[in-house]
Amino acid sequence: MIGIVVPAHNEEGVIVDCLACIQRCARHPQLLGEPVEVVVVADACTDETRALAVRQGVVAMAIDARNVGRARATGAQLLLSGGARWLAFADADTLVSDRWLVERLALEAEAVCGTVAVEDWTPHGEHADLLRWHFGETYTDADEHRHVHGGNLGISAAAYLRVGGFKELACSEDVALVEALKAAGVRIAWSARPRVTTSARRAARASGGFADALIQAVNRRLQAALLGATATVAAA
Repeated sequence: MIGIVVPAHNEEGVIVDCLACIQRCARHPQLLGEPVEVVVVADACTDETRALAVRQGVVAMAIDARNVGRARATGAQLLLSGGARWLAFADADTLVSDRWLVERLALEAEAVCGTVAVEDWTPHGEHADLLRWHFGETYTDADEHRHVHGGNLGISAAAYLRVGGFKELACSEDVALVEALKAAGVRIAWSARPRVTTSARRAARASGGFADALIQAVNRRLQAALLGATATVAAA
């Protein structure tokens, strides 16, 4: 059995689309009918996230940790106890491709770190074009990248258990796990083949996560532009 964990904090606006994509990829014929179990871990939700997940026909459990590391670990433990041989992790604001699982398994690695794509930059308003350019210049959406995203991560059950799984970190729990895998000599595929599209939202669910990184990138570019303009004026 393959297990998929989706941590969620107040994601009623995106969870249905996320799960629809996951369920579609779980039915891919190249999986040869292997069961795929999806667990949504609704962490400190005050909206309809959990109810919507249940209506989509997936397992939805509630915790009150406000900690993405614990949420991922809780979902993983449930799936492992049910016999999962492979764990895949997505985020509630990601849309996985139809071949997301197929491509991950085809790499025949013990762990797979995938990349993310962003199609809609409009949440950043007047800075959308600047951020799109910055992302294109600094992000490696290709094989042999070295990005780590909890929203596009996969690992065999054996490798996950070998390193003790996710730590209860409110941020960078994915990086900590991958560092532990590297230290343990786990074979990691750094691949752009398992595709996901993620949001460029401004409201971060986890401090220090992808949304915060985008906002910080905008601020750095604006500060650099301001310093450049100031220097030009001074020189004149």
